[in-house]
Amino acid sequence: MDLLIYTIKRIGVSIGTLLLVTAITFFLMNAIPGSPFMTEKSTPEQIAQANAKYGLDKPLVVQFGNYLLNYLHGDMGVSLKMQEGTAVTKILFGQGKFILSIKLGLWALLVAVVIGIPLGVISAYYRGKWIDSLLRVITTVGIAMPSFVVATLMLFEFAVALGWLPVQSNNLPDVASYIMPVVTLALAPLCRIAKLTRTSMLDSISQDYIRTARAKGLRTRVILFKHALRNSLIPVITYLGPLTAGIITGALVVEQIYHIPGLGNYFVSSILNRDYPIIMGTTVLLAVLIIFMNLLVDIAYKIVDPRINITKKGN
Repeated sequence: MDLLIYTIKRIGVSIGTLLLVTAITFFLMNAIPGSPFMTEKSTPEQIAQANAKYGLDKPLVVQFGNYLLNYLHGDMGVSLKMQEGTAVTKILFGQGKFILSIKLGLWALLVAVVIGIPLGVISAYYRGKWIDSLLRVITTVGIAMPSFVVATLMLFEFAVALGWLPVQSNNLPDVASYIMPVVTLALAPLCRIAKLTRTSMLDSISQDYIRTARAKGLRTRVILFKHALRNSLIPVITYLGPLTAGIITGALVVEQIYHIPGLGNYFVSSILNRDYPIIMGTTVLLAVLIIFMNLLVDIAYKIVDPRINITKKGN
């Protein structure tokens, strides 16, 4: 029952957050002077006709209300410029761009978690030894390097110099095309997870219950991965929400570098072309995904640590 009440509260907060993100994006986008139909050859009459055609001549509050109503029915509007008249849902989903971007982000997230947690455990277990020092140096460098620097180095070394991997990752069903984009996205999160796990593990392995487990003769592997790691995962789980946001938004930049035909190209182009429906559709779609992941993280946090008192925690 406690978990159910907690989940309902988090769902309510998530819905409110999504509405806030949608409102901020909509009104800031429309606060920019000018019109998406303004060109060197366009006349005021032509701009007025285009605005009336797409409902942009109405007050912003009315436009926002209409957008929310249409969105609840699965209608994100139509493209104003890039693919004029084409439904935004078809652009985002019908052409596989959104799925491609999500696949890239989820693969990077999986790599970061699967590799980062064991590295953190190893570093904590061998605290003060050479392997710990080596891992600490590697993770520090990995966090400090921006993704575009990592991408540039990987392109030069593995694509140009050695020729092992394709220069352009525009054929992502090919496994080789995934390697550089996924590594580029996963490197910094992987290193952060390793550092978080190491810090938490150092605290856990010094607790009394770990000493008791050792006194009972349990294997080191069982003590580390079954007993100590459970409590050490709480900070990592908390970090997974912001991590998901960082990886997904970072994927938009990485797609530009590796020429991946995903959502990133459309998002950047829609901003430059002031294609309002695509900007809104992409932003809200990413917000839904990120908020949903944060919701899962919050629920997982409650499951891992049932001591959380939702009546005192508030949100």
